[in-house]
Amino acid sequence: MEKAVEILDKSKIADLFAGWEETLIWSCLQDCMGRAYADTEEDPQSVQIVVGDFCFFAGNPSARLVRNKPDDRESEFVIMVPPSADWEDMIEDVYRGCSKKVIRYAIRKEPDVFDKKKLEEIVKNCPEGFSLHRIDGEIYRRAMGESWSADLCSQFRDYEDYRRRGLGVAAMDRHILAAGASSYTVYKQGIEIEVDTRQDYRRKGLALCCAAQLILDCLERGMYPSWDAQNPASAALAEKLGYHFDKEYTAYEVYGFTGNDET
Repeated sequence: MEKAVEILDKSKIADLFAGWEETLIWSCLQDCMGRAYADTEEDPQSVQIVVGDFCFFAGNPSARLVRNKPDDRESEFVIMVPPSADWEDMIEDVYRGCSKKVIRYAIRKEPDVFDKKKLEEIVKNCPEGFSLHRIDGEIYRRAMGESWSADLCSQFRDYEDYRRRGLGVAAMDRHILAAGASSYTVYKQGIEIEVDTRQDYRRKGLALCCAAQLILDCLERGMYPSWDAQNPASAALAEKLGYHFDKEYTAYEVYGFTGNDET
């Protein structure tokens, strides 16, 4: 089977993703993060975008693209987002036995929806004994050193890249990183938010506080803090911060993303 063709000139595929309200796609189309592939370079009819742990498709369903794994990607886990039932069938056929169909929750993108006073009140009421800090070099090192928190910063090449383009807030229990909210990815107009809490610090409201401060930091910089929810709990957290639920959508958690034709 012929290999997928990497697309460097994103203008060739932009029309196929028209209408997608998805910042990770915008990150790739704007050459901020991620890689794009297609069935052919000159007149693409089937397209794949891979950004972080997410993989998006557009155009005609293509088994070649469903199997395609970027050559610099080590992880065999990916979340595939199909645009149609035909793409869903293709993913299920290729990754039968090593994938799981899930429902995710899209959150509306409404730049003027946030109540700054409410967010400031949330930050002010951070649980006693914890302090909020912007993610600096030391906190970045701590976050990258543990599996539960690595996604707060993992899509950046190194701390210098994160310092230059990223933005994040951490909740600290003295010297222990307890929770954080950070830029999972970036695009020209803003960030996609990642929120994580260490298991033994959950249900204390720390993620809420970190996210509230991060949203305030984004608004101060003229950036939009986009949110996409993995589960109902994440959607409920978003609503506490002022976001509004948009719709459910189908995704596939693939655990055998090997890039082999025999998958």
